[in-house]
Amino acid sequence: MVCQEELVLIETVCELYVQISSLGSLKPCKDVNMLFTQLVHTCMPPPPNPNFDVSNLSPSVQETRSKLIRLCGEAEGLLENHFSTLLSSYENPLHHLNLFPYYSNYLKLSQLEFTILGQHLTTTNNTINKIAFVGSGPLPLTSIVLATKHLTKTTFHNYDIDPSANSQALNLISPDPDLSKRMFFHTVDIMNVSNELKDYEVVFLAALVGMDKEEKVKVIDHLANYMSPGALLMVRSAHGARAFLYPVVDPCDLRGFEVLSIYHPTDEVINSVVIARKLYPIMPIHSSVVLDHHNNKILPSKCSDIEAFNPLNHAGNMIEEVMTIEDHHQLS
Repeated sequence: MVCQEELVLIETVCELYVQISSLGSLKPCKDVNMLFTQLVHTCMPPPPNPNFDVSNLSPSVQETRSKLIRLCGEAEGLLENHFSTLLSSYENPLHHLNLFPYYSNYLKLSQLEFTILGQHLTTTNNTINKIAFVGSGPLPLTSIVLATKHLTKTTFHNYDIDPSANSQALNLISPDPDLSKRMFFHTVDIMNVSNELKDYEVVFLAALVGMDKEEKVKVIDHLANYMSPGALLMVRSAHGARAFLYPVVDPCDLRGFEVLSIYHPTDEVINSVVIARKLYPIMPIHSSVVLDHHNNKILPSKCSDIEAFNPLNHAGNMIEEVMTIEDHHQLS
């Protein structure tokens, strides 16, 4: 039985969808920014029912959610496009990244993901030689922040299907003498990339690569087929009402991987972070658990369980991470 508070949440989201879908354009402007801000603030608080699951909603609401996620992705892409073009007008674009209104969120998310990575690296001295980022977009801030602040010797290979997005991203990087040698952009559908995936110790999968469950699982299955055994996959997901903004990745979607930990934020961080290791042929899938950081409890996960990761024990106040409005406009 859906409680009254959940009904209000669902009705509010559906009303915002109607308003957003009626806009003539999703390019950044006062009305677009206002509606997406309202949407994010509606979805951000923990739902009244801790077991709230968007997969249990009615078919009509499920359809609205799917359409809304696609609108969020479109708006996010337009926002990144706008600011990538603006930044490219400077002689040294990377010196002006703080012009992007959600740059501080990327700093926090990247710190969180770097900390999580550090708990599961098995390479000598915890070094990473090559990272792939799938769905990097015109403003590849995650790659840039990781490359400049955390992984300063690592090579980053960014994959995007859109040639104009890669062209814009390359314009940002080219003037920088360091990143221009360590950051590469590949215009290709990741489903057409095979043996090259074996070269990466870590693969990041952007939240909006695979806009629904079926598309997302196809991409994950493809990565499982070609990533090297032992390589790490970092996936962005969503939990609770935040799943109105982004696709959900459940542990059982990660076939061919051992799920190591899932971090479900309960504050202004929108995306959940999932880290998994590509299985060796004889490695069994281990059981695991999900940690509810709001109530400090161990929860059973939806498909299998995973080891709890608490960034509070490793990274100070990193629970403050990312994605407020930018989360409608995506962290790439």
